[in-house]
Amino acid sequence: MRLMCRRLRTDVGPERALTALGVRAEALGLAPPAALCGDWFSSRAVIALSASLAPVSDVTEAFAIPTRMPAVRDAVPGAVGGGWFGYLSYDLTDPSGRSGALPPAVWGWVDRVLRLDSEGSWWFEALVADGDPDPVDEMSSVESALAELPAAATWSSGPLSRPLPSEHYDAVKACVHAIEAGELFQANICARFRGGFEGDPIALFAEGARRLRARRAAFLSGDWGSVVSFSPELFLSRHGRHVRSTPIKGTLPRRDAADDHLARRLRESTKDVAENVMITDLVRNDLGRVCATGSVSVPELLAVRPAPGVWHLESTVEGSLADGIDDAALLAATFPPGSVTGAPKVRALDLIAELESTGRGVYTGAIGLASPIAGLELNVAIRTFEIHDGEIALGVGGGITADSDSEAEWQECLHKSAPLERLLG
Repeated sequence: MRLMCRRLRTDVGPERALTALGVRAEALGLAPPAALCGDWFSSRAVIALSASLAPVSDVTEAFAIPTRMPAVRDAVPGAVGGGWFGYLSYDLTDPSGRSGALPPAVWGWVDRVLRLDSEGSWWFEALVADGDPDPVDEMSSVESALAELPAAATWSSGPLSRPLPSEHYDAVKACVHAIEAGELFQANICARFRGGFEGDPIALFAEGARRLRARRAAFLSGDWGSVVSFSPELFLSRHGRHVRSTPIKGTLPRRDAADDHLARRLRESTKDVAENVMITDLVRNDLGRVCATGSVSVPELLAVRPAPGVWHLESTVEGSLADGIDDAALLAATFPPGSVTGAPKVRALDLIAELESTGRGVYTGAIGLASPIAGLELNVAIRTFEIHDGEIALGVGGGITADSDSEAEWQECLHKSAPLERLLG
């Protein structure tokens, strides 16, 4: 198999490109496109022309699929070419066995993508079987689709219903009691907001990507439903043998550019700093299970960065995979993400199952792409809508430590959900 990579004559934004490709796919009777927008593979967007995504229910199979890659010749630096688009839901490893409306995982092989590089140029990239001609006619068809102005699609959704604040208070208090009893150091306790949804999920993602500018936004859709993610968090990137994770813990609301003092206050918060340091240590230990001895490091600790509606504390952990370790082993060692479970992780998973009233679904799982050329990148599926059969769900939550306050934790959930609820209208 070889790579075809050609520059396109267009300067449309990724939101309009995705919308145009959605119209094109529907007209041709193809599966809808998939999209990664923000900061993926050192590019601003990677969009699959069409992604036929099949449900996967077995966790071992879900971890193994991204390792099934063809050898590709003529790779170009920076190119993606295609690969496995999909998600891994939290349900895959939920010890309670609960499941949401969407499948536990989906994956689909894609061999045609558009990539918007960091300089603003679009590339048509294709993985072509040896002996097959370059798909230049398909590239021309895509250029024509991008040149047209698609009709504006719409969606509608009423206000999301929320659980009673007292339900979240009780879960937080029970978690604090478990921490005080020495069962664990931290756990992530979440709630689920729900509502009705009508219209085009692509339109919702396109508007959200334009408005929120999330660093790890992702869109997947199929007969099984849709996932519309505006995540700011990197779960895993693996390029060659180098692997990196950037856990987020610590949150304060962000309203405008004049509230930079809140960013400084976040770095000085004992509770938020403790959250981040504990989870950074957990991620370091997770990667240490599959990385070469002595290669795991923390090059960045407690960086303050903006996300939609909030400030976050981020840290970065990186290492070099040991010999014989593939992406399946990497996922088995690290999933679900430590920043949305707790420490120790096994006890946190059990406590979450005890204290949360519903399954999480895709929320706090991971979404992304595994490419035979560019490697693996997955977000943490937070700030993520799940759409199925006329309903939409949004998970929100936060890390609980010994000094957590129930009301403050509920307000943090509302701060995180506010930009997404405004987007829904």
